[in-house]
Amino acid sequence: MRTLERVRAVVLVLCGLSLALPASAAAQAECPSQPVAQVFMPWGDPGWYASVPDGGMETRLGAWSLGGSAKFVTGNEPFFVRSPADAWSLSLPSGASAIGAPTCVNLGHPTLRLFARSGNPTQGALRIAVEFTDLTGARRTQQIAMLAADGSWAPTPPIAIFANTLSLVIPQQVRFRFTADGAKWQLDDVYVDPYGKG
Repeated sequence: MRTLERVRAVVLVLCGLSLALPASAAAQAECPSQPVAQVFMPWGDPGWYASVPDGGMETRLGAWSLGGSAKFVTGNEPFFVRSPADAWSLSLPSGASAIGAPTCVNLGHPTLRLFARSGNPTQGALRIAVEFTDLTGARRTQQIAMLAADGSWAPTPPIAIFANTLSLVIPQQVRFRFTADGAKWQLDDVYVDPYGKG
């Protein structure tokens, strides 16, 4: 309970800081505009989402840092939400990880969503973390989700980024880390919601 109270206090302080900003500073606290689409509408989510750099895994060069046998493989998620021509996804054997390229988020970027499936639907998890710079300038990593294994391709639930509460003064360049734990995972079409829900 005390942790929740501390989080609320930090959010209130940060909100107060944002209200104290002059209009010129508030105007600068914006991420560049991004193409958006309602890619999760078939699953009841009307949010307008923007892809992270090479979120569709189609470029496969420069945007992702791969470790522990992670690799790009042929085989797209079956819904082809980006394009019917898409043909690649990201494979993470157990213990492997992938870190995306820096992505701009601010307070208006509350959630992350992607498509995922695991090779073993009865064991393992996908750990998702966000790497960011805190208000003191220190680099930090915060786990934001641990998803249970599921053998079929499906969209993840909306995942709260949390680090965006630190982006009231200036936008944050964050990186998302995905780690397979106990099972092989396959990922595709990684998005952030730059406009929130409603």
